[in-house]
Amino acid sequence: MAKIKLTLVKSKIDRPQKQKDTLKALGLTKINGTAEHEANDQILGMVEKVKHLITVEEL
Repeated sequence: MAKIKLTLVKSKIDRPQKQKDTLKALGLTKINGTAEHEANDQILGMVEKVKHLITVEEL
């Protein structure tokens, strides 16, 4: 599986609680914070839900 690097680029303020929980589960707590994950189905599903708040890079 490929690895992906996620970076939070927009604030989670005024977002629904589900999106905040998803960001927390991905390990993104601060703006410009990054996290690396394996690109499995669960992670890609979470990325799809918050794709308007993050940027994704393949490693």
